[in-house]
Amino acid sequence: MILPRVAVMAVALWTLPGCSSVPRIVKEYRIDVQQGNVLTQEMVAQLRPGLSRDQVRFVLGTPLLMDMFHANRWDYFYSLQKGRSGEIETRRLSVYFDTDGKLVRVSGDVAAAEPGVAEPVSETRNREIDLGSLPEDGSAVMPPPDEKGFFDRMMETVGF
Repeated sequence: MILPRVAVMAVALWTLPGCSSVPRIVKEYRIDVQQGNVLTQEMVAQLRPGLSRDQVRFVLGTPLLMDMFHANRWDYFYSLQKGRSGEIETRRLSVYFDTDGKLVRVSGDVAAAEPGVAEPVSETRNREIDLGSLPEDGSAVMPPPDEKGFFDRMMETVGF
C-alpha cells in the first residue's frame, strides 16, 4: 500500500517542474516607444550657416534641451525602442549659435549627407560639421567612409 503512494508522489513531483515552463506559442504585442525629436539626414541637410534660431526651430523642431548655462547651444535627442526586438536606436544633435543668434555649427551622430546617398552613421562616433566651411550652393564633398575593422570584416566573411 505504501509503494503505490510513493510511486504516485514521485510521478507527481517529477512532472510538476514541467508545468512551470509553458511554451510561448502566441506572443503579446509590444508597441514601439518613440521619444524626443525625430531627426533625419534630410532635416540636418537643410541646415546652412547663418540661419536664425527661428529658422532652425522650423527645420528641426523645438529643442529638447535649451541649457541656461549654454545659451548658444540647443540639444536634440531622439530615442526609438522597438517593441518586438527591444532594440534601442538613439540619435543626438547639438546646434551652436553665435552671439547674434545665427547658426555656426552642428555636432552629433546625425550628419548632413549628400542627397540620394543613404549612408548609415555610427552611433558611437560623434561627428562635428563646421557649417562655415560648407559652400553656399550645397555641393559639399563628404569625407570617405572609414574602412572596416578586423571584426567587421570577419563578420562579413561569416555572413552577418
